Amino acid sequence: MSDMTASETRPGDSRFFQRSGPFGLEQLAEASSGEVVASASGKSVAAFRGVAPLHVAGPDEVSFLDNRRYLPLLAETKAGAVILSPAFSDKLPPDTAGLVCKAPYLAWARVATLFHPDPKSTGIRHPTACVADDAEIGENVEIGPFAVIGSGVRIGRDTILASHVSIGQSVEIGSRCRIGAHAAISHARIGDRVTLYPGVRIGQDGFGFAVGPEGFETVPQLGLVVLEDGVEVGANSTIDRGSMRDTLIGAGTRIDNLVQIGHNARLGRCCIVVSQAGISGSTELGDFVTIAAQAGLIGHIKIGSKARIGAQCGVMSDVDAGADVIGSPAMPFREFFRNVATLRKLSRKSSD
Repeated sequence: MSDMTASETRPGDSRFFQRSGPFGLEQLAEASSGEVVASASGKSVAAFRGVAPLHVAGPDEVSFLDNRRYLPLLAETKAGAVILSPAFSDKLPPDTAGLVCKAPYLAWARVATLFHPDPKSTGIRHPTACVADDAEIGENVEIGPFAVIGSGVRIGRDTILASHVSIGQSVEIGSRCRIGAHAAISHARIGDRVTLYPGVRIGQDGFGFAVGPEGFETVPQLGLVVLEDGVEVGANSTIDRGSMRDTLIGAGTRIDNLVQIGHNARLGRCCIVVSQAGISGSTELGDFVTIAAQAGLIGHIKIGSKARIGAQCGVMSDVDAGADVIGSPAMPFREFFRNVATLRKLSRKSSD
């Protein structure tokens, strides 16, 4: 029980996470683009060995503060250094140095990555993997147990394929990609530094059929899925290939777990699609669009750049660039909450 308690309070369990370091304060400042504020007591740590939350961090660990509500924890922390904004730099305990940044959470991400980098490819091909003779496998590609790689596949250098991955005929995968266990990819071109988490399905038939006198007849889906550089797709999410044109996911886009994206959809750069959202076929998103959890978008609509779609939103028409919408059918935030307030007033009057 004591081991379990320790693992719950201190991150980066070495049984599960690769560890790097130690690093000096100046190295951390360089990684975080932060300004070093020396501890008031003059004490300094020569080498930091990891990251931890404020309430458990020790003198050789780095923590961070990005919310005023946690100031009491800052006052009591034993961390050797804390990443924080200029507004909180005067609240540091005497024995704690500061890494002062305008974007503490971003700096924290970079420092945590410094201590716990993504695993590198071992370059090992497991003997149970089935790789087609004409597949082109780049340098230092790791292929896990029972992976299947079809004819004509091309995989770039330093990519990792976990166990039971299935790569269909002629699929192209770039360099430094990570493909999680049991992911299945067909009819796709994938860029560099793409991450697909376990159970992802890329390139299956889109949901297309015609109605005939004797029932439904499937329409051939003749497009591909294109994932540009830096895309991440969460566990058990699915992206259908296009019917006549490609389904496109723009560079840097992050897709959460359990998301469905239909055929011919086109997402711009750096979009966010949160868990259980569904995007119907031929819908187009601009750059930096956010789709919150359980939102549903019908097909053949356009969502402008930097628009934000609220949770459980039902979007049935185009959304202007920069707009914030919520509700079903979707409407601007202010209108939605004004309608809610009106309904409450009417309800109170009727009950009186």
